[in-house]
Amino acid sequence: MNDALVSVIMNGRNVADYVASAIESVLSQTYRNWEIVFWDNQSEDGTADIVHSFGEPRIRYFLAETFTPLGQARNLAIEQSKGAFIAFLDCDDLWFPDKLASQIPFFDDAKVGLVFSDTIFFNELGHERVVYNGALPCEGECFRTLLGRYFLSMETVVVRREAIEKQSPWFDPRFNMIEEADLFRRISHDWKVAGVPRPLAKWRVHASSWTFKYPHLLRQETKMMLNDYRERYANFDREFGDEIAQLLDSIDLEEAKNAWIRGRKGPLVRHFAKGGVSGLIKAGLVACWPTSLATLALRLRGEVLPATLGKHG
Repeated sequence: MNDALVSVIMNGRNVADYVASAIESVLSQTYRNWEIVFWDNQSEDGTADIVHSFGEPRIRYFLAETFTPLGQARNLAIEQSKGAFIAFLDCDDLWFPDKLASQIPFFDDAKVGLVFSDTIFFNELGHERVVYNGALPCEGECFRTLLGRYFLSMETVVVRREAIEKQSPWFDPRFNMIEEADLFRRISHDWKVAGVPRPLAKWRVHASSWTFKYPHLLRQETKMMLNDYRERYANFDREFGDEIAQLLDSIDLEEAKNAWIRGRKGPLVRHFAKGGVSGLIKAGLVACWPTSLATLALRLRGEVLPATLGKHG
């Protein structure tokens, strides 16, 4: 098991600024039995030339015939893969050299379908945050936890091929924002989850990420996902009502913070005001804090934001 082939799925479109560093982080792996399946979603910026410049036979490059949504593009890449395990690395993220070597042994447990790790969020200014600080949010049966508070960062995840192939669809082609959260939740419903409590990867925070460019998609796609789960899982609303409420509340908070960063504090004030005495205190602080300093306030709380957001980047 510890020498099985790992397929590293890299999906990219116009990623020339970052892709070389991402590929180099795979080349540096101490676990040597891997392949990269690079799916180029119609790049126009020289991405292909950079990928080919490595001259590495384990890098298998595919150019999409037409542009496709990210979920569908990930599926097309997986169709070309050969590995017993599937790992994911978006082209703006990075791995530490011992990532695969630290994770693959967990699959010796035949019930484990997904392995993740801690990660580091970072931006171009050098701001960094270790996400879990050594305390994993969940191991074992994690569907309930992941439904209420999704905690996986995609660049850390390795999945057993069988766990993906038993899902239908794999990545839902309707989704661009939550395609991985949906699939990994479904896998966690059927398989055990294992984790490494130290950072094995880094996730780059920048304003071109869909998270920051299209924040409205999070609520829209989450509603579609929940409707799908109502058909998949018996008594879903009754069994997981608290987690559904927690999930929707977290979306409300993210939308409110996004509005605050863009100059509207009302949504965040209203969100906090629903939270009892402590919430009212937070609401008051937001109401008094200058909107122009919203990004500064979030960074003081330890959040890593795109370098280009706000005047105090």
